[in-house]
Amino acid sequence: METLNETQVQFYRDNGYLMLESQIPEAEIDKCIAEIEKFRDEARHLSASNDRLDLEDTHTPDNPRLRRIKLPHTISDVFAGLMRSDHVLAPVRDLIGRDLRLHTSKLNMKSAEYGAAVEWHQDWAFYPHTNDDVLAVGIVLNDVGPDNGPLMVFPGTHKGEVFDHHSNGVFAGAMDLEKSGLNLSDAVKLTGPRGSMSIHHARTVHGSDLNRSDRDRMLLLYEIMAADAYPVMGSMTAWPSLQEYDEKLLCGSGTITPRLADVPVRIPQPQPDKTGSIYEIQSTAQKRAFDTVM
Repeated sequence: METLNETQVQFYRDNGYLMLESQIPEAEIDKCIAEIEKFRDEARHLSASNDRLDLEDTHTPDNPRLRRIKLPHTISDVFAGLMRSDHVLAPVRDLIGRDLRLHTSKLNMKSAEYGAAVEWHQDWAFYPHTNDDVLAVGIVLNDVGPDNGPLMVFPGTHKGEVFDHHSNGVFAGAMDLEKSGLNLSDAVKLTGPRGSMSIHHARTVHGSDLNRSDRDRMLLLYEIMAADAYPVMGSMTAWPSLQEYDEKLLCGSGTITPRLADVPVRIPQPQPDKTGSIYEIQSTAQKRAFDTVM
């Protein structure tokens, strides 16, 4: 163990999530906030989302509203450096081993009084792999409480089935809680001061409501997997070449011998006509758990 204790590891294995309070130093959080302000200024000159920034549906150049920074590790040295730091990687190594590969990164912006909701889903529904040592690290950039759109999880769901994320026979990236047999009262809100770090298993059911408060809630996400987890054909994981795949290694070494585990899989096909960020994909879902506007 580098940083976690056995109780924390067992909690993650039992519940499919872990919250580490004040894991990231204040100086690192300050750097992240300064970077975000640069992207907010960039959004002022946009009338539509692009390959860097995803805009709220209510965005206008006169009233800029940024919903997501896409792949922040590719467009910011600050986010790239934090991703490779021991603050992030040491707890992940304690959970899934020393050989780690990045799947993707994103920075979800839930601005005060309108930040968009993310419908209930399992990350695994988007990108099943040969084994499920796959997780998401969330870095809390503002103090997060129960009212400003915290990440919510259903403990223990990482041990069960892959729920149906289709709508009218097409993948929509969102679940119907009632049909899935889940009760909203069982969901846990992951709250904590800025600099806290959440970790959730790729099969853990999670989502987040609109930001209904007067406080921002920004969450930087790094999705990471064991290097011997390979994508299943038909998943939404990009596969350009082995060389480019291995360029995503964060630490340790790669392998061309995938580890096969007895894990449930549901292929996210056929894909909807509307693709892009999760917000755009989930907009095709027939039934919504959260309001789309306040």
